[in-house]
This record gives sequence, structure tokens and C-alpha cells, in this order.
Amino acid sequence: MLNTPRTKKRPHPSAIGVLDLQGGVCEHLDHLERLGVACRPVKVPANFRGLAGLIIPGGESTCLARLLQIFTLDKIIVREFQRGMKLWGTCAGAIILARTVVGEQPVLGLMDIEIERNSFGSQLDSFTGEAVIPAFSARPLPLTFIRAPQIKKAGKGVKILLKRDNYIAAAESNEILVTVFHPELTGCVAFHRYFARKCGLTPYDEKKVPDIDPTWNPMSWTRHVSVTGPAR
Repeated sequence: MLNTPRTKKRPHPSAIGVLDLQGGVCEHLDHLERLGVACRPVKVPANFRGLAGLIIPGGESTCLARLLQIFTLDKIIVREFQRGMKLWGTCAGAIILARTVVGEQPVLGLMDIEIERNSFGSQLDSFTGEAVIPAFSARPLPLTFIRAPQIKKAGKGVKILLKRDNYIAAAESNEILVTVFHPELTGCVAFHRYFARKCGLTPYDEKKVPDIDPTWNPMSWTRHVSVTGPAR
């Protein structure tokens, strides 16, 4: 009889990581900290230890895909996902997670959605809006679309959370959340609270931190950036 190799048990997951290769890393960390959620940037394999979830942030999907392959983090993400780590992709992150990318090869291919890059046009065609999304909040939430993709189709096991016009803007499966907009660029923490709960963690509730955090401002994320002057 063949010996079946045992799947190594994951350490107790207690934090959410933000993939720190390119894109809006500090903004996501800022939102998670507002909710009292343990979080950290993820750059090397050791950073995956004890993660309940990983956010793949917005940025430039081609650049992110290349860096994932160079540092072989794509294989580690798939391995940890198969062992129970939840995933959230925002904008470019949603492209990275999609099983089908119009006109291109998929990267991780972990979620049964079809997505199209730059569906609204160039950077100049970026825009903002708001919507009530019952899964996240009963109040209208701000939406920021920056050279955004569109989710064209959702397959079996994927629930549509927000549909606008002829495209899907937010969707989820049991293991993955995707949004084509950027919650981290507004004062809205409802999406991060939802993802933390999806990961089995306990963020601050709405009484302690409302869905739109009044203490947030567009420079809040800078507290996560080290600024040093030139060497002397």
C-alpha cells in the first residue's frame, strides 16, 4: 500500500496579509488597522505564516503577474489557498484571480469569472460613484473606479454582489471576494470588515467604527510609509 503524504497543517490563522509587490498596499493596511484586524505586508514566503486571508491590491495587473512569477509567490498563494486561506482581489487583483481574462492568459485562475482589463478606457476615464450593496452595508457606499476592469460573466459557485449596467462590479465565492473598484481609496471600511469576517476574524463592529469612518482622510495611508532623507 502506498503511503499518502499528509497535508501539513496551517498555523492558526490570525491575520490578513496584503500582497506587497506593487499597488495600493498601505491603503489596505490602514483600513484593516482601523478595524482592529491584525495585518501585515506580504513580500516573501515567510510572510504567509498564520494568514487567514490575503488581499491582492489594485495596481498594474501585468506588472503584478510578472512579479508573482519572478518571486514564485504565485505557487505559494495557490498552495495556501488550497489549505484554507481566503483571497480578496481589488481591481488588478481581481484580474489576477480570474479564470478567464479576455484576450489574455489567466494568472492564478482561481475564481470562475471572466474579466476584461481597462474596460472603461484610459486613466482619464476613471470615475467615482456610489451604490447600496446589501451584503456589505445598508447605506450607500462610495465606489472609486481607476482604469477599471469589468467582470463579464460569473460561473458556477460565484455570487454576484453588485451589478451595474452590463457588467459585474463585485462578486464572491465561498473562498474569494473580488471588487473591480477601490474601497481602500475612500473612508469606507465596510468591505474590509466583510472580508475579515469571511476570513473568520472579528473586526470592530459598526458601533465602534461606522461603515464610513469619519476619521479617515486621503493622507491616512502615509503613516505606513517610511520617509528618509538622502544619506549624508
